[in-house]
Amino acid sequence: MNKLFFSVFGKSLLFAAAALFLAPVHALPAPPCNTLIVSGNPEYPPLLWRDEQHPGFLIGAVPALLKEITEPLGVNVVVKDIGSWARVQRMARQGEIDMVAGAFITSERIGYMDYLLPPITHLPTAVWVPKGREFVYRHWPDLAGKRGSTLINNSFGQNFDRYAQQNLRIEGVRSIEQSFQMALADRVDYVLYEVLQGDVKLEYMGIAGEFVPLQPPVSREGLFFTFSKASPCNSFELRELIAEALYELVNSGRVNELIRQYKAIYTGAS
Repeated sequence: MNKLFFSVFGKSLLFAAAALFLAPVHALPAPPCNTLIVSGNPEYPPLLWRDEQHPGFLIGAVPALLKEITEPLGVNVVVKDIGSWARVQRMARQGEIDMVAGAFITSERIGYMDYLLPPITHLPTAVWVPKGREFVYRHWPDLAGKRGSTLINNSFGQNFDRYAQQNLRIEGVRSIEQSFQMALADRVDYVLYEVLQGDVKLEYMGIAGEFVPLQPPVSREGLFFTFSKASPCNSFELRELIAEALYELVNSGRVNELIRQYKAIYTGAS
């Protein structure tokens, strides 16, 4: 496998056909970038969450991984809490941040971000329901006619997103805690959220025993580092260096180690 994973064209043949999405190599070397301004979904423990000890910043397994990659390169990363996940995406589009620390692939996002391979990890997304209010779920059509909730501008894969937009009622909210509370209050029938993050969030909220994830997952998507196409730090050379180090850490099992470590930190486990 070629390690020059500086961009991604998606997991499906639709994306695979789009070598057009690869960012061009500039004829002249890009100016050095000693600091990268990074952000991500602040509702994503143990991968990302707001640092209560240092307001205005995010911590988690993904920022820790990125710092392990960039420090040997002499590049500093500042992982800022700039607000909601929807705002993070707007700022990436405008080039007001250099990188996004964790995003799924959608055709819209490919238009303004360069994805780095390999994915950091793969995340299944579940239909979470209050215990005792389970319903028959086998595939996406079983959600038709029911009320769902998740984070504003959240994606669960290109195919599911398209289906949901056309067929499902899913309310977007600013925090996933709000979605779970809405489900408990019977204002929605289910919450769409990743299995890993859902387990951690519910344990932290003290209501882990009140929800169950239905099977099978609605999707299983790769989570990627991305560069804003509008960032002045987005160069072929830097993407190549980060991707090579990422490849080594993913294949060594380091990502899983960091996820276990930061899950314990977030939930207060010893």
